[in-house]
Amino acid sequence: MNLGRISATFLGLLCGVCLSGAEADLILHNGKVVTVDGRFSIRQAVAVKGGRIAAVGDDRSVLAERGPATRVIDLMGRTVLPGLIDSHVHALSAGLSEFREKLPPLDSFAALQDFIRAQARKTPPGEWIVIPRTFPTRLKEMRMPTRRDLDAGTGHPVMFDASYTVVVNSAALKKCGITRATPNPPRGEIVKDASGEPNGILKNASSLLKGLRESAGFTEDERLRALGEMLERYRAAGLTAVSDRAVTAEDIALYQKLKARGPLPVRAVLTWRLDASRPAEALAQQIRGAGYTTGSGDDWLKFGAFKVTLDGGMTIGTAYQRIPYGEFGEQLYGQTNRDDRGLLFIPPEKLVSIFRAARDQGWQLTSHCQGGGAVDVFLDALETLDRERPIAPSRSHLMHASFQSPEAIARARRLGVAADVQTPWLYHDGPALERVFGAGGMRYFIPLRSYIDVGVPVAGGSDHMIGHDKNRAVNPYNPFLQMWIAIERKTAAGKALNPEERVTREEALKMHTVWAAWMQFAEKERGSIEPGKLADLVVIDRDYLTVPEAEIRHIEPVMTVVGGRPFATR
Repeated sequence: MNLGRISATFLGLLCGVCLSGAEADLILHNGKVVTVDGRFSIRQAVAVKGGRIAAVGDDRSVLAERGPATRVIDLMGRTVLPGLIDSHVHALSAGLSEFREKLPPLDSFAALQDFIRAQARKTPPGEWIVIPRTFPTRLKEMRMPTRRDLDAGTGHPVMFDASYTVVVNSAALKKCGITRATPNPPRGEIVKDASGEPNGILKNASSLLKGLRESAGFTEDERLRALGEMLERYRAAGLTAVSDRAVTAEDIALYQKLKARGPLPVRAVLTWRLDASRPAEALAQQIRGAGYTTGSGDDWLKFGAFKVTLDGGMTIGTAYQRIPYGEFGEQLYGQTNRDDRGLLFIPPEKLVSIFRAARDQGWQLTSHCQGGGAVDVFLDALETLDRERPIAPSRSHLMHASFQSPEAIARARRLGVAADVQTPWLYHDGPALERVFGAGGMRYFIPLRSYIDVGVPVAGGSDHMIGHDKNRAVNPYNPFLQMWIAIERKTAAGKALNPEERVTREEALKMHTVWAAWMQFAEKERGSIEPGKLADLVVIDRDYLTVPEAEIRHIEPVMTVVGGRPFATR
């Protein structure tokens, strides 16, 4: 992938001439600069020097900063926004997902079976076929597949990846020795059919699978390429910073090697995730022995939060809810008990112990907590720590927290806890989830207005993990699509889901600029266009503040500036 430096003629680049010595490195003028400063000021021009913003104002005052070597770009009336931030991506898995071949749409059982047959023709006998991550909420059948749906006339072992739940075919059950007599793993379930035989659905039980290679044999060089190219795609989408939300020691090393080769395409803030299934004391020792904590690093690559995974996923019926999934949950998720509330992976007392060890090392705390029950357990843990000393200065935050309640939102406000939210789920999964929980159970689903009204800081992100296209990825990372969803709250079916939770354009933009930067402890450096801040900007093809709401999702970046360096995006 080659996005290249911006060409000399792009957008009317002029050779600036000045009577005095060189001043600014870059000037953008004759535009609409939406600063997102404290007054949400609108200016005409911005000057950049040494990778930082040197001046913001009207054309005359800013153009006075030019010198013989200054690049001067006439914006021709286009709008400039602060560089946008995605607070939740999984860049490496996303980059690898289509590194070797493009993925077809996986939106029905027929599409899954076509994919299996195509892979079987080029996969050696006995090797696994893995269907990349997708969810039953997005299949036309609106139900979890079973082993027979995945057999598809092949003897290969097949796995359907639905995140915290997987489904395997008959050949895979045989390969792994999973029978009706196999005991459930800790905090997991081998789902059985009416006759007591495994139906292929494994809830938090992928540890039973044998011979499955997670990295699909990618070399380190391929992984570095995939990561770098994915970060370039983020930049082309108008992003200048991302939070990678589940890095391991291996992932950290890849980021560091990529950075050593030159500036990263975008700034990356890493969330360190540990496997909380290990004993608490072993985890505490690992936390104390780590050579980094929140804030370690520099403006290009640094550490953000410490993370554990508290529950499963709402799209697969394992998010730990306050209420049961009910009758439609049996169909959608393949559950055997309509009173099932999902899975809680970490006992509350263990969560407190792990978080205490991380807090004592200076970490910002977060946890995957998708269901309302998990939200309550997370807030309980922070409340316990808050009684020891205030938790608010750590800027700890809920991650996902899709199912909220007024009581939990009020408690988050009292504790000074923020929220990392993903609007693409409202768009893609809202219709199926509404059939499970009804209007009442969905009232506080991704409740942006309720957060903002009580003063809970909100950062917007995608949870992008599969697919390269910004609009067609499993969780699309197009920030303008995400902002449009927050503003209109439209689902893929065209219905406005809880329109009382809509936000304004200005608030949606703040979710991807100043509020997201605050969550990254970077609000003094990024998130708005102000003198002294890092020169991270995006030029767009229409005016975000005035176009009809329906057009916001179709806004395209024209140019992204990262650290003062301009890049063409198309």
